[in-house]
Amino acid sequence: MAFTSYIGYALKNLFTKPSTEKYPAQPRQYEERYRGHIENDISKCILCGMCMRSCPSSAITVSKPAYSWKIRPFSCVQCRRCVEVCPVHCLSMHNAYTEP
Repeated sequence: MAFTSYIGYALKNLFTKPSTEKYPAQPRQYEERYRGHIENDISKCILCGMCMRSCPSSAITVSKPAYSWKIRPFSCVQCRRCVEVCPVHCLSMHNAYTEP
């Protein structure tokens, strides 16, 4: 009995379109409204901390003495507030996933 239900399931999957994408062969096409991830051009950054103070999820950490700028990507809600408040425009949002 279980074998006959498996045959129906296998035949259905044989003639349907695949539900996955061909990732390595074809690059992914992102929708226009996809926000992506934040990148910082640290050479232009003055480490003022405006992005850190405006971040609603506290995903950004700025340390002027250590000359460091860090973002926790899993805490970021991609609201783009940090990009808008940056006085020197060193932050940008790219329409792609971050590389591993």
